Amino acid sequence: MARARKSDSGEEHLRRVRRICMAMPECSEKLSHGEPTFFVRKKVFAMFANNHHDDGHVAAWIPAAPGVQGALIKTAPERFFRPPYVGVRGWVGIELDTINDEELASYIREAWQMIAPKRLKVTGGVKLLRK
Repeated sequence: MARARKSDSGEEHLRRVRRICMAMPECSEKLSHGEPTFFVRKKVFAMFANNHHDDGHVAAWIPAAPGVQGALIKTAPERFFRPPYVGVRGWVGIELDTINDEELASYIREAWQMIAPKRLKVTGGVKLLRK
């Protein structure tokens, strides 16, 4: 049986996710587990997965508030799924072919808000100078 390949549309979807994530205050990107991963300070708030372990998904993985993962998957199973590894902690996968940039940005902003340090959220990402 032939192995599934990385999606040809993956690069365009990665550009979309990267553009949205990098607009968040203090975002950085590095590879983690072989996939582009987005951090606020040292905490992950989004991952991009292009057919990760041949699962067929070209997706963004983001944390969700308690109960949200199940509700999203139940409401729109063609758009949302429980990703491996982090799904047990409430993260949700978003099929990138099924969502426009505005909706995707909304979910990524919510994820950033969940993960960003309180002080960073209060200042709106503006660094405070200490005397």
